[in-house]
Amino acid sequence: MKSTLGIIFTYKYEEDLKTLTQLRSIASIPFGGRYRIIDFILSSMVNSGITKIGMITRTNYSSLMDHVGSGKEWDLARKKDGLYILPPFSNPASVNYATNFRGRMEALANITNFIRRSSEEYVLMTDADMITNMTFDDMLAQHIEKNADITLLYKKGNFTNESYSQFCFLSLDEDEKVTDVTINPAMDRNNLSVGTLIIRKSLLESLIQQCSSHNLYGFRRDVLQAHLHDLKIYGYECRNYFNIITSIASYFDSNMELLNDDVRRDLFIDNNSIFTKIRDEVPTEYRNDSVVSNSLIADGCLIEGTVENSIIFRGVHVRKGAIVQNSILMQDTEIQSGSQINYVIADKDVVIRQNRKLFGYQKFPTVLSKGSLV
Repeated sequence: MKSTLGIIFTYKYEEDLKTLTQLRSIASIPFGGRYRIIDFILSSMVNSGITKIGMITRTNYSSLMDHVGSGKEWDLARKKDGLYILPPFSNPASVNYATNFRGRMEALANITNFIRRSSEEYVLMTDADMITNMTFDDMLAQHIEKNADITLLYKKGNFTNESYSQFCFLSLDEDEKVTDVTINPAMDRNNLSVGTLIIRKSLLESLIQQCSSHNLYGFRRDVLQAHLHDLKIYGYECRNYFNIITSIASYFDSNMELLNDDVRRDLFIDNNSIFTKIRDEVPTEYRNDSVVSNSLIADGCLIEGTVENSIIFRGVHVRKGAIVQNSILMQDTEIQSGSQINYVIADKDVVIRQNRKLFGYQKFPTVLSKGSLV
């Protein structure tokens, strides 16, 4: 897919995730003990052979820039092509609203020069809120075979949860041609369009110009729905493991699914590698009285207490007598002796003092913001 330009929208905002996105974008939320959410789609693009990738940002992107750096870990630190961070204000004509894109087409209008100067024939565009490990070669092959104008990646399922209310759903015929695009329909919420698509670069440039000249800004309404009958729009079903982070509950559940052998195998073993920023740490130390079961624990930790059914990031310290159950502890968190937590998400650098008890629920875990002292 070297003929394909990758564009990742990293600024998507979910109200239900604001506790974790106060100081970072959704793309840079820590995940799975040692990763960030951006790692999965970025690695999937690289594993597909895409060598030029632009990341559109809006606010709170310093954490994302620190994580991806020059793109070295993804083999994107190149003399030609590579990784491009595309902050707002790139288009002086739209400086008044550049940090508050009204929609995807308006965000693309801000990087018109980046797109125009790219030599690739096709563009793969995607949001950065997905957990998957896939390649897009077959999707591009279908796009070319069917002579499609737009090919949308979709996932089959029963998406009745309210957290999917801002997503669009597809109706398709037997040839995978899209016959209808609906946003938050009351029924037929089965074919979820996950925000990933392939389009010819020349067509994308034409659509950007058309939307800009008519003050249109939304991709779903102003492109997909408006041009459903005059563009050849097809769907491509994702058959890999796939999860979208839309809320605290979905973030918690997606992490906890990593404790399932089949999910871990699909994400990290059977398919291509998921790359991330390297942080050198000593191995985790388990003291004599520690008890650990069914948990993922990163390196650099000190475990003296009990850890069950939990995801533990680098540098976490669980002191003697502390009990951690069904929880996610991010980098450099400390649980002091005698404390007990269950269904808790602790952001980075949280300290839970001695003999504290914190309890949440699976669908409503307790969330502690970065640097909290409890």
